[in-house]
Amino acid sequence: MELSVPFQLAVITVVAFLCQWASWRIKLPAILPLLISGLLLGSVTGLIQPRDLFGDLLLPGVSLAVSIILFEGALTLRFDEIRGLEKTVRRLVTWGALVTWGVVTLSAWGLLDLPLGLALLFGALVVVTGPTVIVPLLRSVRPKASVARLLRWEGIVIDPLGAILAVLAYELVVATGQQGALLHGLWLFFQAIAVGTVIGVVVAFILSFLLARQLVPEYLRSFLVLSMVIGSFVLANGLSEESGLVAVTVAGIVLANRKGVRTDDILHFKENLSVMLISVLFIVLAARLEMDQLLSLGATALLVLAIIQLVARPLSVWVSTLGSSLNWREKALLAWIAPRGIVAAAVSALFAQRLQENGVEGAELLVPLTFMVIIGTVALQSVTARPLARLLKVAEPGPRGFLIIGANPVARAVGEALHENNFPVILIDSSWESIRAARMKGLGTFYGNPVSSHADQHLDLVGYGKLLGLSPRRELNTMATMRYRLEFGEANVYSLPWVSEKEDKHEVAAQHRGATLFSSEASYARLASLISQGAEIRRTRITDEFSFDAYLKVEDRQVMPLFAIDPRDRAHVFTAESQPEPKPGWAVIGLIKEEQTEKAEK
Repeated sequence: MELSVPFQLAVITVVAFLCQWASWRIKLPAILPLLISGLLLGSVTGLIQPRDLFGDLLLPGVSLAVSIILFEGALTLRFDEIRGLEKTVRRLVTWGALVTWGVVTLSAWGLLDLPLGLALLFGALVVVTGPTVIVPLLRSVRPKASVARLLRWEGIVIDPLGAILAVLAYELVVATGQQGALLHGLWLFFQAIAVGTVIGVVVAFILSFLLARQLVPEYLRSFLVLSMVIGSFVLANGLSEESGLVAVTVAGIVLANRKGVRTDDILHFKENLSVMLISVLFIVLAARLEMDQLLSLGATALLVLAIIQLVARPLSVWVSTLGSSLNWREKALLAWIAPRGIVAAAVSALFAQRLQENGVEGAELLVPLTFMVIIGTVALQSVTARPLARLLKVAEPGPRGFLIIGANPVARAVGEALHENNFPVILIDSSWESIRAARMKGLGTFYGNPVSSHADQHLDLVGYGKLLGLSPRRELNTMATMRYRLEFGEANVYSLPWVSEKEDKHEVAAQHRGATLFSSEASYARLASLISQGAEIRRTRITDEFSFDAYLKVEDRQVMPLFAIDPRDRAHVFTAESQPEPKPGWAVIGLIKEEQTEKAEK
């Protein structure tokens, strides 16, 4: 069945979204369903034909997309994150990479009977991990911060280095038998690093100059960065092959660590673009793969995969972490996680095509071997990494905590109730008196402004998943919900309603202030008044005999439900837009004010 070009593009886009959505639902990296979908749409059903669909633009387009993905990943790398672990990062991307390259090369040469040059090229290709697979895996596994940061830094920095190692190996393959082939390859290797580094630094300084001085309007900032990334990638590759990946990675790291340059909006745009590019790329590249080639690799190829997972990676990590501050549990998890991603897939396709055009024997095995490693490492580690992290006790707790904006009496009362029900809380306020009062109650606190650069650097949000804007300053609540929406997700940021008689044009848009906490009448003034009059926040259990409706209708008291806790000990927030429906076995945390009856008064 042959589909039209627009229909093929539509199928790729829709399937890519469904794979990402499914992976979000089942908490596994999206690369696995993307690869399976690509194989099914390509060689199995023939619905997608990438060569006919994209023609000569396929591989150049893949290269440009990879450059954007790497730049986006590099924008998240800040030096203050790995303070004390810098030496380990350097070792992982140098000595660790060389160890992996050597072990994989020897196993492919000895077990698969590949020519030494091709074995070297295959080893270089599977050295890389990459943000396309590491970041989704980290979201699922949630390891300790030290392990997560090491894996993220390694995955992003090693991608361009692995690509350059592949260039070195490729030059050795095509120059076999020629005098000085090794020296020529080494010269290209160091040239690519030098050219990419220089161009990357220059581009980063140009961007920081333009952005810091606001010489470009807000709506063109992301467009400027995207055009500079693509331009620097193409320029660097024109001067030295595969140095473009080095250029965009260096540019991203330098820009991320420049003071006075705001990159949050750019990072948000690039993250959305990267998700789309990653999804499409994996489907398209997997659709190019012939299933017969993959199935014909046999048991020996699986043995090579086992050596990569069980020998090469642990040995690489052991060499790289000697003398580090990591304990054996962290090292063990680090040694297990090393999925291969889009750079390995893209670069293998590029070099395999070139080698086949040159008539190099065995070149047709390069792509299926690389995809076998990608599928094998991703499938194995997606399923086992989270249980292993828990077994080793290096997994962070789930995001049960609440970040509360404000440490005023209302915020303290809500925070104390959550704390008593075993939900971690952090109250953040610029008033030292309020912070001190919260600390006296044993609550977690942060003294400062929630949207300050100091909070960005020092506020530890591991284990926290919801934001409650309980400050009497509505502008602060709004800014906090806008700032932490990306951190917690749009569905997990809430702020108090603001009772105002102003026209709509003076009100903050609903999408900026998050869901309305508790109810539309639960303004700060009303909550503070109820608490000052003796209202208390209590937990009440819902049973078959005492339903939620009965809880709301008890006579002689005012009830405002705040949170519902289900049997799995998860907190659900009551809002003006959405009301949980507590059932028997649930508990409700509510603000209750007992009314004095006339009889009691007499």
